[in-house]
Amino acid sequence: MIETKEKFYTSRNDRVFKEIFMKEENKDILKSLLESILKLKISDIKFLNLERNVDNIKVRRKHFDLFLDTDIGKVQVEVNAQSQKYIHPRNAAFIFDIYSHEVKKGEDYTEKSLVVQINLSYKINNEEMIREYKIRDKHNNEFIKNFIIYDINMEKVKDIWYSKSKKEIENNKYLIMLDLDLEELNELSKISKDRRVNKYMDEVKRVNEDPEFREFISAEEDNRKIENSIKKEEKIEIAKNMLFRDMDIKLISEITSLTEDEIKVLNN
Repeated sequence: MIETKEKFYTSRNDRVFKEIFMKEENKDILKSLLESILKLKISDIKFLNLERNVDNIKVRRKHFDLFLDTDIGKVQVEVNAQSQKYIHPRNAAFIFDIYSHEVKKGEDYTEKSLVVQINLSYKINNEEMIREYKIRDKHNNEFIKNFIIYDINMEKVKDIWYSKSKKEIENNKYLIMLDLDLEELNELSKISKDRRVNKYMDEVKRVNEDPEFREFISAEEDNRKIENSIKKEEKIEIAKNMLFRDMDIKLISEITSLTEDEIKVLNN
């Protein structure tokens, strides 16, 4: 009889991420993670409502993965497990909306506190591990001073772990731990000897051992697979119709997000 290894969910899954980092008792781990990214000291963290109202009734409400009020300003975190064309525009819309509400105090506009978005992104093409986005002109002059987006390539973060460079691992341990399995977390714990890494390890283990939470995640994954399957079938039908009209394969690929090889098979 072949034994199948039970899947271990890491914070690459946004539900796991929220289950760990949205707890009052885990603010110390969250603080360490944020400070390692922002290179700023944070004294106070307050959790804010993850559902953001919108002004237009035709627009869906925004749901954040993490939304915080800190002593340095507003911080929003998004876990992007997949790379999709809509991710950047969607996330930008989130943080621009926050900025528009944050800067106006009374009758004056202020840049006293930061508005920050942190994207923990997988399957992206950034060459840098952490890419910073600010609003500047072509001469590098800042248009506003208190707005910044961090796009973190989590694949590059994992590469640091594989490199086995103790210095680099120590410098990036709070990002690295987010996508390690239990065996790897044990190894990181021995390398870093950091109580917050140990605490995170205990928390992610707790989540994985919770049968109700596992059932919830499993059902969510199944629904997502079904939804993706339906979307793929719709794209294939659209591509077939476009091929019937002798449209260019490259253009069809751009419109449907199907690869050119997938489209060529439909043409046979």
